[in-house]
Amino acid sequence: MGAAESVPQHSIHEFVVQDCRGKDVDLSIYKGKVLLVVNIASKCGFTNSQLPQLTELHKKYRDKGLEILAFPCNQFLKQSPGTSDQQKKFACERFKAEYPIFHK
Repeated sequence: MGAAESVPQHSIHEFVVQDCRGKDVDLSIYKGKVLLVVNIASKCGFTNSQLPQLTELHKKYRDKGLEILAFPCNQFLKQSPGTSDQQKKFACERFKAEYPIFHK
């Protein structure tokens, strides 16, 4: 059996992503934090249970270094329609999300 090709290893802190309005965010600002990176989808059957749980988790542990980074995604059964800004509005208004929502 041959050895697998070497894949460059990167830290999440080396990436730059866009927030829901398209502004670049350098993830190095989260160094020293515990990160929970999640996919959110407004039309998913689990949304009504999972987003409130994320909000509570964030409230409970944000002062202890937890950061939740939420990325809407529409590629799984088209469960996150609309713009990234609409997804942020949905999560923040309906589920009181205070963690960052990024560009999908």
